[in-house]
Parts: sequence; structure tokens; C-alpha cells
Amino acid sequence: MNDLTTPQLAQAAVSQDDINAAVWAACDTFRGTVDPSIYKDYVLTMLFLKYVSDVWQDHYDNYKAQYGDHPELIAEMLKNERFVLPASASFYALHALRHTPGNGERIDKALHAIEDANLSKLRDVFQDISFNSNKLGDEQQKNDILRHLLEDFAKPALNLREGRVGNLDVIGNAYEFLIKNFASTSGKKAGEFYTPPEVSTLMARLMAPQPGDEICDPTCGSGSLLMKCGRLIREGAGSRKYALYGQEAIGSTWALAKMNMFLHGEDNHRIEWGDTIRNPKLLDGTNSLKHFDIVVANPPFSLEKWGFEGADADKFSRFRRGVPPRTKGDYAFILHMVETMKPCTGRMAVVVPHGVLFRGAAEGRIRQQLIEENLLDVVIGLPEKLFYGTGIPAAVLLLRKNKVDDHVLFIDASRDFEAGKNQNVLREADLQRIQATVAARQAVPRYAHLATQAQIAENDFNLNIPRYVDTFQEEAPIDLMAVRRERLELKADLARLETQMDAYLKELGYE
Repeated sequence: MNDLTTPQLAQAAVSQDDINAAVWAACDTFRGTVDPSIYKDYVLTMLFLKYVSDVWQDHYDNYKAQYGDHPELIAEMLKNERFVLPASASFYALHALRHTPGNGERIDKALHAIEDANLSKLRDVFQDISFNSNKLGDEQQKNDILRHLLEDFAKPALNLREGRVGNLDVIGNAYEFLIKNFASTSGKKAGEFYTPPEVSTLMARLMAPQPGDEICDPTCGSGSLLMKCGRLIREGAGSRKYALYGQEAIGSTWALAKMNMFLHGEDNHRIEWGDTIRNPKLLDGTNSLKHFDIVVANPPFSLEKWGFEGADADKFSRFRRGVPPRTKGDYAFILHMVETMKPCTGRMAVVVPHGVLFRGAAEGRIRQQLIEENLLDVVIGLPEKLFYGTGIPAAVLLLRKNKVDDHVLFIDASRDFEAGKNQNVLREADLQRIQATVAARQAVPRYAHLATQAQIAENDFNLNIPRYVDTFQEEAPIDLMAVRRERLELKADLARLETQMDAYLKELGYE
């Protein structure tokens, strides 16, 4: 093992905000030259490379201090690390050569070397990300941009050694911070890789994950929703006895999820790359769909080309309750999730547009089936403008395989939020109110209603929330005599003012 050359940086503790600000400032290298939807992959990947380089160097230095000049022993100790970093692939090896041509090619080779050295954890992660791409301009511009990027991440503020940052999640949180900020500037594309944190927190809490649970997100994006579920188990039970599963159709977003898991120390995961509806890859040993204790997702809203053509012949029989409309794939994802719930412990939470609650025809028939099978548990209406790239309000559906009754709880949480300039936000008090209402499973005036299946049938299985939760508030009766008295007082005041004005005009010589 060759010693890596790193600048001697102070090991003073650093805050999450400090790291977030430094990483966000590194984006200035690209602003005005490359679109955020493109450069997010480069910045996030560079953060990943810098982090693994600093952690590896930190551990190497500690072993060297402990064992002295015994490279063979140090090399043996490094074999026990969570990952392997080839010397030529470190951030600092790249930084040392930043002024010479070929930065893009060198970075790509370094990433592939890291991937090859950690195949069980990082196989194919970097195949969709190329720093040598012409997306960054011609050769000279590209080399300059990447030199500046390497210099940005070499600054003392982005010293990510464990001795300085202390907690692994500081880096994972910085990664999440970047993804959130990219989402807020990426318009409609944002939904492809990010669910607002308060929504993913709400869904995770409502699922109440427990040690031993297998948790799946079939449209996992950057993996934040899965990791929220895992974090709840660690914080609540102090256990890492759980497994995270996901599938993501977009290659670069799948890579973000893999790196995100790695940075958060979530080694017990399986994230597949592929189209969940056309080609589900989370299968069991018999090539059937794998079943999970918890299934959570924020699927793309009303996806037009979701795989209608092959749905009738689906070998997993996911659409036996009905085939969703050709141009709206919402129920395709819902039915897939239903099929992957475990028979007894299975529970799921899914974000949907409101049309899912009331559209008729094929969707109406599927909805009726799910209700009559007593799978639908809770319908929660959320405020508008929570999700990046769309202002429409959404709902969260909770379904369970083992319900306590045959009723459906409707919650209208659409008026509880903090208004923002571009996005609205659910506050902690809003989340707790929803959680408490779901736990109590009782009606709350103008907020929640527990409906029987008979009531829902009377409404033709339409789940539009205002049909069940009456938010109308009677206005206080008007005291007409008080209004008359106020009117007479105003008339008297006006008469006095008119008299006073006439007197002033006379003094000034006006008749």
C-alpha cells in the first residue's frame, strides 16, 4: 500500500450546515455552463469519491501510526474495511494531476477501478456516468471545469475525514441535501429521483418498521424513502436487522441510490436497475415476485407509457383485478405493490394523484376490488405544492393484508402546512396529527371520517375525500341590529366630517 498524499488539514469538528454549504458552493463551477439536471451527477459522484478517499486515508494513517513501517500488516488490516480504494483511484491522485490534460478520462478510470475493486457493492454504478462526456464542452473547457471541481473538493471545508465529521450520516445527509436542492431546481424531472423529506418521513412512520422487516420501494429513486424506514428501526430498536430492496428504471438515478446507500452505511440492501412493471427484478428463488413486510413508493404520476401492451399476459398475474388504462399507469404500480405484500405482515404506503381516488371505468373496477377484498386501510389527502415539479395535491393510500376491521379511514390533511415561496411544507405538528389520527382510527370533526364498506359502496366506490370528510364550517350568525347601529354611527361620523370640512373651506374663502 502506497501512502496517499493529502494536505495536512485541521481536524476541528464541523457542522452539517458547513459541509452542506461547501458542497453547494462547489456547484458554482458548473452554473451558467451546464444544466443542473446534468451536473448533479458529476457533483454527487465527486462527493462520493472524496468521501471514500478521505475515509480510506484516515484509516490508513491510523494503521500506520499503530503498526509503523509494516506495509504488509497495514495492507492486511485494510482488507477488513467496508470498501477497497486502489491508490491510483483516490481523489488525491486525481487532484495532483489536475493541471495536465485528460482529467475526464482519469476520473472515469478511477471510478471504474473503484467499481472493480468493490464489485459486490458497486457493480455497474458508474457505467452511466462519464466525466469524459462532451456534455461538459470541448476538451479544453471540460478539462478546466474538472480542474476547478477537483480544487473545490480539495478545500479544507470539504475535508471529510472521520476524525473531522465524526458521524457517517453527516456525509449521507450532505448527499441528501444536494439531491433535494437539485430537485428544487429541476422542474418536472425532480420527481424521478426525490420525494420531499417530510412526505417520506410520514410514510415511514405510518408503516412502523420493525427489526427483521424486509422493506421494498419498487420505484426507489435516490433511495431516501427506503433509508427513512431503516433509520426508524435503528433509532427505535437500536437494530440493523432489516433488509432494504428497491428497483429504479433510470440508470443515473439508480446509481444515485447505490451511492446513497453506500454513504449511509446501508450495506444490507439490494437495488436493481430496470422497469418494475415490464421487468420486475426483485424475485424469489422460484422466479416469483418476492414478498415484503413493507412496500412503499412514490411512483411517477399517471405515467403514459407504463407497459399496457404486455399487461394481459403478465406472468405474475398482477393485473387479474383489471388492466389499468393505456395512458395512466397509477394502478399498475399499486397492483404490483399489492402483489408483493407478505400474506400476514404485508403493509404498504403509496403516493398517488387524486384522480386515482375517483376516476371510473377500469380504474373504478380495480378500486372496487381492492375495497371489497378489504385491503384499503387509510386515505390521506395532502396539501398542494408539496412535490417538486407539480403543484397538484396528492394523496397517500395505506393498504394492509391483515386489517383490524373492514372500514376505511379518510383524513383531509390538505389545510395543514407551512406555505413556502415555491413549495409548501408539512410541519412536524402536521405529521404528528396525521399519525395520531391513523393510530386512533376514529372520526375527527372536519378532519377525519371512518367509513364502512356500505358507505363507500353507496358512493359507487368513489374515494374522493370531500364525500366523506365534511370540512364545511357554518359562519357565525349576523346580528342585524348591531350592524344597523354601526351603520347609523358611521353616518353620524360622516355628517360631522362634512360639517367640519365646510367650515375649513369657508375659512379658506371657498363657498
